[in-house]
Amino acid sequence: MYLQFPGGLIRGWRSDDAVALSRHANNRRVWANLRDRFPSPYTLDDADGWLRHCARAVPATDFALEVDGEAVGGIGVVLRSDVERVDAEVGYWLGEAHWGKGVMSGAMQVFAPWALERFNLARLHAHVFEFNAASARVLEKAGFTLEGRLRHSAVKDGVLIDQLLYARLRDTWRPS
Repeated sequence: MYLQFPGGLIRGWRSDDAVALSRHANNRRVWANLRDRFPSPYTLDDADGWLRHCARAVPATDFALEVDGEAVGGIGVVLRSDVERVDAEVGYWLGEAHWGKGVMSGAMQVFAPWALERFNLARLHAHVFEFNAASARVLEKAGFTLEGRLRHSAVKDGVLIDQLLYARLRDTWRPS
């Protein structure tokens, strides 16, 4: 899969992404905005493990963000099952050197409609930590709507926080 957006490309992860992945992911400020399963520090062994995981995944749901020929972040979906099979959670991260340049906004604007269509979803949703205004703006620019505040729904770095729930609906969903 290759999706182009202004300034970059969304593509599958490759084994030769390990060094760039560990370099961009090994950043406490990146980690502060992600789930705890994203390690900190982020080592080369962590990168190799992630790339092996992605290589085995069927269907592929996690992708690299490439800028200037280098993997600088990631984007993907967590598919759900049973009655919630029409909904998926979207997640993303970007190396700090690329923050504030429109990379993630551009990527999300092409990834969201692609994912809705590719996985036959009626809806994509995302949780944003209350303090991450930049992530909220990324979602809003990509057509996501704030659905609510989940009060005291997460603990990050030992602090109890609220999460904001954003969602984007697919206009033309059809049952499979």
